[in-house]
Amino acid sequence: MKTPEPTGTAPLEERYRALLGLGRTFLGSSTSRDLYQTIYVETAKVIELSGFMLSLYDDQSEVATVVFSAKEGKESKSGLTYAGSDSEVLRTGEPTAIENQTDMGALLFPGDGAPGAGARSTLSVPLLWRNHVTGALAVFSSHPDAYVAADSEVLGRVADLAAVALENMRHVEELQRRSFEAEKLEEIGRVLVSSLDFEEVLERVSYATMELLHLDGAGVWTHEDGCGTVRTSVGEIPFPVGTTWTLSDAVAEAVLVNGEPFRIEDVGSHDNREDLLGICFQTGSAVSTPIKVGDRVVGALAARSKQVRRFTDTDVRMLGRLAAQASAALDNAELHASIQALSLTDALTGLSNRRHLQLHLEREVAAARRGRKLALVLFDLDSFKHYNDTLGHVVGDQILKAFGGILTQENRAMNLVARYGGDEFVSVLSEGDAQGAQGYLARIHKGVKGDPLLASHGVTVSSGVAEFEAAEMVGVEELIQAADRNMYKNKAAKR
Repeated sequence: MKTPEPTGTAPLEERYRALLGLGRTFLGSSTSRDLYQTIYVETAKVIELSGFMLSLYDDQSEVATVVFSAKEGKESKSGLTYAGSDSEVLRTGEPTAIENQTDMGALLFPGDGAPGAGARSTLSVPLLWRNHVTGALAVFSSHPDAYVAADSEVLGRVADLAAVALENMRHVEELQRRSFEAEKLEEIGRVLVSSLDFEEVLERVSYATMELLHLDGAGVWTHEDGCGTVRTSVGEIPFPVGTTWTLSDAVAEAVLVNGEPFRIEDVGSHDNREDLLGICFQTGSAVSTPIKVGDRVVGALAARSKQVRRFTDTDVRMLGRLAAQASAALDNAELHASIQALSLTDALTGLSNRRHLQLHLEREVAAARRGRKLALVLFDLDSFKHYNDTLGHVVGDQILKAFGGILTQENRAMNLVARYGGDEFVSVLSEGDAQGAQGYLARIHKGVKGDPLLASHGVTVSSGVAEFEAAEMVGVEELIQAADRNMYKNKAAKR
């Protein structure tokens, strides 16, 4: 993006003429991003500048966020947040100017890439909407004494027009956001009640939370005897599923007793560092909102962000709506799970279910500790969510059953094949090793390629193999984790 030639040194009347069509220009922007850039470009036409910064201010959280900045005609990194109390223009609602300061950038905007770094002069004016400060416009110059009273007046006029355009854009995007959220909630509701798998419901809720709120991670934890257990976790840095920790008094009272959300604005300064967030993260923010089944609080939907003070009251209300959607689905899934747990067979594929797999593996691992060979193969249907989303769950179920049939066909009587959950399957190769597992894998992959249904949809399978090593492994979980690591290594190599 090229900065227009500055006209800040032109006669004042010429600069005012340049402002005449500015309101229409601002209102012609189609997105917030376009509007930020337009404000910068138009400001540079009437004020001489080497740096520019546009901040928006939330008076509830008292946090200002730099939404656009530029230096020497090139856009700089945005997203910096700072306390409104640290900014005189936000605190007072009056223009401020520094005529000759060499360390302005180091004072408020750390980093050489910041728009104010190395500035000698700065001029900042408030964005005002109905007498409320909603942000600030700042321009910087590498020359001392660069700005005079006329510059402050011109920049103030730009800010007045920009404030109106920004408020209009906020309303438009708020309407668009609400429409999108309503559609997504309806879609999510249909998807959730269509599933009877407890773990699948939890995972879908987590992904829906990330998608709607644009977060770095989400998940569900349940509680028992004062402890929380991670049931599902998705995002860039997921919590290890199965992790158990002692709930702090604050979390327990807010979420479990009062049934209210618990918000952490800054994980880094959170009082209880023994919480799961404190264990896994050093910075960011998080919120947990209760999930109820009937009158019982069974756990919480947790959301997290790398950004401190990320969650607004609107975000928390949206989490509550998602948790309510999950509650109905979980009530349905919990009833189904309690019935299904009485059986050792997966209802869809006819294979052994996870409970049966666990019982079988405990016996096999015990034998492996005594010296018998044991290998485990973990399978994952590649991009299975894509097939569910594009072809529907009926076809998705047909794909799962077809792959289960191939495993059954290639299975020896002494071995066990099971549906581990979702689109993951496990084969337990008693008296087998990694080398022998390769021949078995070759037959499975050949079967997938030769199956009419799977081949017609281009279904492929990733797999991971692990042998039980008595010297390195304690039990069942270590064996499964080793196969899981091998599978993701193979996935990466395939990509």
